[in-house]
Amino acid sequence: MISDYRCFYCIARAFERLLSRDSISPEAKDGFTRDMINLYAENWGKHNTPLFARKLHVLMRDHTGDRDPYILEKKQYNDIALGLFPEMKSLVKKSRDPFNTALRLSIAGNIIDFAISDNFDLHATIDRVLQAPFAIDHSELLKSALGKARSVLYLGDNAGEIVFDKLFIETIAHSNLVYAVRGAPVINDATVEDAEYVGMNEVARVVSNGFDAASTVLSESSDEFRKLFYEADLIISKGQGNLEGLIHMNDRRIFFLLMVKCNVVAEFLKVEKDSFVTLNFGHV
Repeated sequence: MISDYRCFYCIARAFERLLSRDSISPEAKDGFTRDMINLYAENWGKHNTPLFARKLHVLMRDHTGDRDPYILEKKQYNDIALGLFPEMKSLVKKSRDPFNTALRLSIAGNIIDFAISDNFDLHATIDRVLQAPFAIDHSELLKSALGKARSVLYLGDNAGEIVFDKLFIETIAHSNLVYAVRGAPVINDATVEDAEYVGMNEVARVVSNGFDAASTVLSESSDEFRKLFYEADLIISKGQGNLEGLIHMNDRRIFFLLMVKCNVVAEFLKVEKDSFVTLNFGHV
């Protein structure tokens, strides 16, 4: 588990951006802020960042009555990514190494993360990921593992990003791949509805993990998801949220694909912030 005092301030800034909306009443803003401070104080010294953030989203729903505050942003970036899909598919098709190009584009999609910021440049990130060396590069190990795996579980992250994952999954063309999304709306993370909207079910079996945290928390996930997780030969985990939920397992089956978007994770992985990573802890 990655836990640091800076995680609180990062989460607080994300909720401050959300609370700035005119649609939320002053009373709801004040009430949520008081409850957030109290929740942090009650959990001092025993923080699990994904679960703490999840509790805050439940509080936000209680105060505002809004079940899915990022619904418009999710559709917007699903549509933006779908608009880019033909161009990206052409890039992969023309590439000397389609696997590597599709992998890089999948990681570029990880920039679409409203938990970190609502100010990011998707096109610049795509350009950069196609040129930059990975800070940790276990991509050839992943390619080899995919060739041997009878079953693959792919853990999705954000809406919009899932379109980039779809292209990578098309390129992988594995006959037994399951794509998992969140059990209910949380931040701009993808749900079953988002996956169906972008046509993920055309290239993979789509399942919910049964829990509404912006992470993979096995202890809280559904029985169906846990069975898939423990029986999978290979697990592809996208994004920082899934990394935080699974990093303690030290499971050689898991490959983490992400853009490192904060100093806490950068320091933990011993890489630079904003770098790109394909990581398997069995080979560190």
